Amino acid sequence: MADPKEEDIFLDDIDALEEELVDLETLAEEDPTQEKVSDLEAIRAERDHLRDRFMRALADAENARKRSDRDRREAENYGGSKLARDMLPVYDNLKRALEAAPEGVDAAFLEGIELTMRELLNVFKKHGIEQINPEVGDRFDPQHHEAMFEAPLPGTKAGDIIQVAAEGFMLHDRLLRPAQVGVSSMTG
Repeated sequence: MADPKEEDIFLDDIDALEEELVDLETLAEEDPTQEKVSDLEAIRAERDHLRDRFMRALADAENARKRSDRDRREAENYGGSKLARDMLPVYDNLKRALEAAPEGVDAAFLEGIELTMRELLNVFKKHGIEQINPEVGDRFDPQHHEAMFEAPLPGTKAGDIIQVAAEGFMLHDRLLRPAQVGVSSMTG
């Protein structure tokens, strides 16, 4: 934002010029000589110049304030995106541990992993991280999905998701990691 002292200087200069302008207008009415008229025009031009500088300074200050607000919001929403991206393998590993747990493993151990997974997802949600969970049969969306492979699969149309390898994640409205999917390449 513009320095308040600078604004006061502009205002003081404009006020002083206004007073001088009124004095010169009064004198010009009493004695309309060319010298007084040209002084009057010069003061008006200087006043207009200072007013223009003042208005530009105000506009610059407002633009700086808006830019600062936008930068602050961006930092608030997306400043932790690197940490969030680095936490995604932790989610993947917890999911793999749950999926690969052998029969007969201690129930308390599995429950601990599930609780850890739930807590991680709650922390994600708290910070604006949402899962992208495509289903087999959904249409491939290049904005949210990454095609890991294409394969012809009877009974599907080209562009249908035929396998989900990994969920994707969004951070607010930005893609953190695309969902990794296999896509049908069937034609006709």
